[in-house]
Amino acid sequence: MPGHSDSQSAWGQLPLVVDTSAWSRAHQSHVKDAWKQALLEDRMRISPLVRFEILTGARSGRTFDELTDELSTWRAAPLTATVLRAAHDAMRTLAHRSLGAQRLPLVDYLVAAAAQEIGAAVLHYDSDYDTLAEIMGFDSIWLAPAGSLA
Repeated sequence: MPGHSDSQSAWGQLPLVVDTSAWSRAHQSHVKDAWKQALLEDRMRISPLVRFEILTGARSGRTFDELTDELSTWRAAPLTATVLRAAHDAMRTLAHRSLGAQRLPLVDYLVAAAAQEIGAAVLHYDSDYDTLAEIMGFDSIWLAPAGSLA
């Protein structure tokens, strides 16, 4: 059943669509072993949009190329017409919930919709995914408990 969890042990066995908020904290000691294990189990997925966000942060051409090589080993999360429709539907649902409730980052909608499409969880460090999990069919999994990482 879709929902949320704030414990690392709850990463479970589903494929994990990784958000930039998780990627940017994956090196921290509290999570790096679980991250490595999920990579070894080939559970990590990445949206093309998150891939672009990560690559945008490259500080040099060499770093860009290294990140490109690393990310090329990951399976892609879909960015299809079905995913776009699901993201739109989620935005509409939130817009009807309360004024401005739909004003979440577009990437978050698309990552959530991609996870929903493939029966995966979203691995993140961002409370927006808990909001989206309430109205969509995916599990919201915190990389680590909220507030525990920088």
